[in-house]
Amino acid sequence: MINTQAAKTIYKYEMLRAWNTIMQSFVSPIISTVLYFVVFGSAIGSRIETVEGVSYGAFIVPGLVMLALLTQSVANASFGIYFPRFTGTIYEVLSAPISFVEILLGYVGAAATKSFIIGMIILATSGFFVELNITHPFWMLGFLILTCISFSLLGFIIGLWADNFEKLQLIPMLVITPLVFLGGSFYTIDMLPPVWQTVSLFNPVVYLVSGFRWSFYEVADVGVGISLLMVLLFTAICLAIIWWIFKTGYRLKQ
Repeated sequence: MINTQAAKTIYKYEMLRAWNTIMQSFVSPIISTVLYFVVFGSAIGSRIETVEGVSYGAFIVPGLVMLALLTQSVANASFGIYFPRFTGTIYEVLSAPISFVEILLGYVGAAATKSFIIGMIILATSGFFVELNITHPFWMLGFLILTCISFSLLGFIIGLWADNFEKLQLIPMLVITPLVFLGGSFYTIDMLPPVWQTVSLFNPVVYLVSGFRWSFYEVADVGVGISLLMVLLFTAICLAIIWWIFKTGYRLKQ
């Protein structure tokens, strides 16, 4: 039986923390989106008018949303669970009569909600620069929610693994951000030489961006079914790792 009250308490606390830092949580991604449109939309867009029949400015919108979702989901979830570990208040949570399911629902649910709000804000902001055409809104929302949840789970794992602030930033800076930029966020992998197209298929972000972009323009680097399968597989792996961490007490009993 899930203790919904415990999950709601953690969720509300994490959401309240986001509203208290609204400038950092929500305004910063909007400013970044505007800058990306100025740099990529104007500078590169003046040289590349269309990509697979879609104007370059509109083509990069799904990539911009994914860039924000991935980085914000990881950052929100990792800091959300790391800070209680850093202050020692995590032991109060662990000693309470709640399971890891309620803890996971509270922290990951809040991180995913913040990222979802940011994604919708960026979509709204993009509408001031280009004309958006969402061909499959249901699929768009599905990929949006799944991405928020899956990478919030990854951020939760990073927050449990890190034992200092340097490690907390290590994976997002050295792994997540490069994968996003090399995952077809601002281009289609068909533009790459054949060898690099094959290498790109080992980048999980390619499947996220491809599936999300398909929901807008029915343009994709890989099949939408494969993209969905990869997202679900990644989510399942993250859940398995978190279950193992709570079962063994890894990084929680130190």
